Amino acid sequence: MTRKTSSNMVRNISILSGNSHPSLALSICNYLSISPSERILCKFSSGESRCEIQDSVRGKDVYIIQSFGVGEDPNYKVNDYLMEVCIMIAACKGGSARRVTAVLPLFPYSRQPDLAFSKAGAPLRGDKGMVVDGEGKAGSGKAGAYTFESVPVTPHPNIARTAGLGSKGLDMTDVVGRVTNSNNNTGGVGYRGGTPSGIQTPPLQLITYGTGNNNNNNTFPPPPPGQFTTHDYENPSLMLSLHPPKPNYKQWMAQSGSLVADLLTCSGTDRILTCDLHEQTYQGFFDIPVDNLHARPFLCKYISQHILPTTNSVTIISPDAGGAKRATAIADVLNLPFALIHKERRHPKFTPGKNSAKATMMLVGEVKGRTCLLVDDLVDTGNTITRAAKLLKREGAERVVAVVTHGVFSGDALERIESSALDKVVVTNTVDQTAHLRSCGKVEVLDVSGVFGEAVRRVHFGESLAGLFEGEGML
Repeated sequence: MTRKTSSNMVRNISILSGNSHPSLALSICNYLSISPSERILCKFSSGESRCEIQDSVRGKDVYIIQSFGVGEDPNYKVNDYLMEVCIMIAACKGGSARRVTAVLPLFPYSRQPDLAFSKAGAPLRGDKGMVVDGEGKAGSGKAGAYTFESVPVTPHPNIARTAGLGSKGLDMTDVVGRVTNSNNNTGGVGYRGGTPSGIQTPPLQLITYGTGNNNNNNTFPPPPPGQFTTHDYENPSLMLSLHPPKPNYKQWMAQSGSLVADLLTCSGTDRILTCDLHEQTYQGFFDIPVDNLHARPFLCKYISQHILPTTNSVTIISPDAGGAKRATAIADVLNLPFALIHKERRHPKFTPGKNSAKATMMLVGEVKGRTCLLVDDLVDTGNTITRAAKLLKREGAERVVAVVTHGVFSGDALERIESSALDKVVVTNTVDQTAHLRSCGKVEVLDVSGVFGEAVRRVHFGESLAGLFEGEGML
């Protein structure tokens, strides 16, 4: 890649590196013909991170480079790197930096889902013995069945509800009706309507709590004292809808993705520069600009220069359905056929046996006698690509090469790859691969420092990054 730097670039830019991948930061500085800024970044004996910026950043455009793979130092983990970058951002903001851009080639916590997931298709579950048909009505169909047309119980008068999706023995209108404006034992007033077995909600009725009027059929005993505060959501009547927990239902999942976005934003980040996010929608967690660089043109260049000249029978393979769009984009650019491996991880409840935790894989496409290129954005434990390679070799593939953007290689991933059917694993240096190259002879690394260096240059001068996305200046 041709360097497009100028002497006036040195005046207002500062490059800082974290401890995760200092060689990448140095390569970016070499591309820009500048020297990295001096800093002290270490850990106290208690485990707390210490950061001191030794060069002035007042009025400068600061770029902090930090990746989140498995580094050479076993004392540093992903959470340590995350805390480092947050402290460095805050230190630069405190030093009156004009703008702080976090360059995170591999974004942390971008693979963890933020929504509950159920293999049954919905997090709602019918009562045992409750018969629900395809229209969500009681009286026909399979007992305890899930239906896509079903809706939760709605505590509203004269609104049809789906019998069978509520908690066992619980009528939501009855729960709402038990809410009282008074939390003492002197009595209160609420509203109640409906019956646990009714489909239509009858008109609301006025009820009272603990008034001593035993002739009133709508009078209910007062709630036990000391079991809830003045907050409505802590009322035991409302808590009935949450306890006991339903099987196969996660009532709450920590939204780690949005939390990391908030941490970086609150630290003072003005811009995020990353590469091949696992989920494109992750950018929606931020209210600051996020530039997601694509390694697709860079990988296409490698395939066209090193794979295609050796063979004419090449097929692009996606190891799972989630990466199909990424793989088809490369196949369209290179005019190559495409195949897909369908992978399904079923819950042990549905597939009992000693291998119930393993995913089932099925090939869709023809690979016999061809060179297969497994295209993915990230390899972590290596289980997916090694099983995919085994399947492809069993289906008659002549050669299997994995082309991946981020090579994390955690745990025993390198040993698994070394003994697998994979002939080669091509990754970029968005994660430090120094130790990985020493441990596995099948790993080949592509340098993407020029891509990030050009992106930093364009962001600094206010130029468009569309040229990088289209492959200009990259190929």
